[in-house]
Amino acid sequence: MDLLPNLIADLGLILAVAAITTLIFKKINQPLVLGYIIAGVLVGPNVPGLPTVIDEGSIRVWSDLGVIFLLFSLGLEFSFKKVVKVGGTSGITALVTVGLMLATGYFTGQALGWNRMDSLFLGAIISMSSTTIIARALEELGLKTQVFSAVVVGVLVIEDLVAVLLLVLLSSIAVSQHFSGTEMLWELGKLGFFLILWFAGGIFLIPTFLARTRKLMTDETLLVVAVALCLAMVVMAVNAGFSEALGAFIMGALLAETVQAERIEHLVHPVKDLFGAIFFVSVGMMLDPRILWEHWPQVLLLSFVVMFFQPLTAFTGALLAGEPLKRAVRTGMSLSQIGEFSFIIATLGLTLKVTSAFLYPLAVAVAAVTTFTTPYMIRASKPFSEWLERALPARMKKALDRYASQTDQVKETSAWRKLLRSYTLNMAVFAVLCLATVLVAGPAFITLFGSGFMGIPGKALAGLATFLLVLPFIWAMSLRRINRSAYRQLWVNKRHMRGPLVMLELVRLGAAVLVLALLVNVFFSTAGALVVLVALTVVVAALFRQRLYRFYLRVEDRFLRNLNQREYQLRRTDLAPWDMHLAQVRVSIDSASAGRSLQELALRERHGVNIALVERASGFTLPAPDRDVRILPGDNLLVIGTDTQLAALQEELDTPRSGPVQPETTKDDIRLRRFRVTPQSPLAGKRIHDSGIRTQAKAMVAGVERGDSRIMNPDGGFVLQAGDVLWLVGNGEKIMAFMDGQKAVRE
Repeated sequence: MDLLPNLIADLGLILAVAAITTLIFKKINQPLVLGYIIAGVLVGPNVPGLPTVIDEGSIRVWSDLGVIFLLFSLGLEFSFKKVVKVGGTSGITALVTVGLMLATGYFTGQALGWNRMDSLFLGAIISMSSTTIIARALEELGLKTQVFSAVVVGVLVIEDLVAVLLLVLLSSIAVSQHFSGTEMLWELGKLGFFLILWFAGGIFLIPTFLARTRKLMTDETLLVVAVALCLAMVVMAVNAGFSEALGAFIMGALLAETVQAERIEHLVHPVKDLFGAIFFVSVGMMLDPRILWEHWPQVLLLSFVVMFFQPLTAFTGALLAGEPLKRAVRTGMSLSQIGEFSFIIATLGLTLKVTSAFLYPLAVAVAAVTTFTTPYMIRASKPFSEWLERALPARMKKALDRYASQTDQVKETSAWRKLLRSYTLNMAVFAVLCLATVLVAGPAFITLFGSGFMGIPGKALAGLATFLLVLPFIWAMSLRRINRSAYRQLWVNKRHMRGPLVMLELVRLGAAVLVLALLVNVFFSTAGALVVLVALTVVVAALFRQRLYRFYLRVEDRFLRNLNQREYQLRRTDLAPWDMHLAQVRVSIDSASAGRSLQELALRERHGVNIALVERASGFTLPAPDRDVRILPGDNLLVIGTDTQLAALQEELDTPRSGPVQPETTKDDIRLRRFRVTPQSPLAGKRIHDSGIRTQAKAMVAGVERGDSRIMNPDGGFVLQAGDVLWLVGNGEKIMAFMDGQKAVRE
């Protein structure tokens, strides 16, 4: 008889120990991530006397899957459009924080006598705050509807993107073992190329595919499709020379733009939790407690660096971005820990064997310490910000207020900036599409045409076919009018801007010539072919300008509809008068408000908030819900209100029922009863709707016998008469008590 495979035995051991530790950590109200790490320490090879994982190689594969699903889930919460929506404030804050913390970590490592690679990885490790831990802490503290929370979430979104870029750059630096500006620029350029290509292609294809197959998508099918898309992008990213984490993150971000995003996130969540648990356990398995004991002073020092300098740098970034003092303080103090990306970066250094053995356990220990202190830092941010505002000199406070006001004015985009941004984005996207078409379609056409046809070489035919395929992109990049209103405004009202405007057009034309030169270099052997292709482009663009324009409009319309389909579905509005703003609040599973209608809850009357939309867990939405809509457990409410109003609302929705819920009526209580309406009964002459049978007796009139006629399921407007026999369905005892009071006789 064969023995149980090591992988199954190892998984059983890991999950059993993880279950025990996480139950304990849940009981003492601590982050479950720490429980997973401790479970890994216990089942790892560094703690003698306890059962140990046998096949560490297989567990490492499961751990890689954990990283993939963690990054996939982060991508689902990310969305490319969210980067634009969080605005310059979060972007500036995140970039300032990451840049300063990279420098702080690097120089701290150098001061401790570490080598350059350890110092560089340390800077990357301590520059990333934990999205998971902060989001959970804000929710548990009831602060996720506050304005500063929106800034914090925006910073975390940008940091997630920067972390993915850091993984790419650190991998390149680790392989080359030296800092090469040219190589880093090449890697960034390659990354930018593939990001644009994947984004443009993904947004064009994936939402359309999901929309057209929506009726076929059961939960099981959608989960399989989502995981398949994720792993397909992972394969593409690895083949392109990037990490699997980048591919998973990109696919999650692409799916985040679809109307199925919430449903996919809900379906993937258990999978992510399972593989994420294995990943964090594997993190703990590589943790040697003896190294921590030997380096405990460094643990304390690095914990202090994170808890002091990360809030300080985030506070500085928020102030530079124009945030008010109190909001900047609260934003900074919320970003005071390291988390999942720090583990991934530390694991990268260990896997590539470019960092010392002590760095990894130090990172895990610092993450554990700072995770524990995070809720206390967030809770203390409000009183500290109020104290600091009182303590600062009046002149300094006025200067900060004036700077914040001036920053808001600077954020207003001029016509030239709008035009320059539009031209840059247009050229980048279509240049990438042109290059990708030449590199991908060209070899396919060469294979297709082979040795040639009717005396024309196959390579020349492939070049002409590729040229026709890439021509719409060349036209859109170089000849299509972009942002006409801004262009006309600058040309007419600012004569000194005509030179730069002409230069922009020349740059566009030059880019088109470069694409054609690439075509000539790949497919044709004569320099004269470039002149022919340029002339052919001009002729085709002149003769078929309207067709090209209509074709482009169809493509652009489909792309924009796919990009904005979630907004179209939710019909969200950005109106936020005075200090009111839109926020999303969630009805907890055991909320005392669940099951009650908006009229019964009277949220507007009691809290002053307006509910713009109700989103069910299934993805179904109710825009502008009426008063009869009932709130269900797990509902997401899009609400308009102030910080104070939203906080009070969230507190009410989080309030659990006072005790176990006993249903008023069970299926065993339901009975069918017959009653005759006597002449003395108050029911005689009343409509069923006004009789109280439904509202007071909680019963339903299934039928009425009147003489020789029988009326099945009468409506609410049916008028009862003396002598009618009513068939009532409901709680037998309640029906009896109600009908006795109405002087009706049971039959």
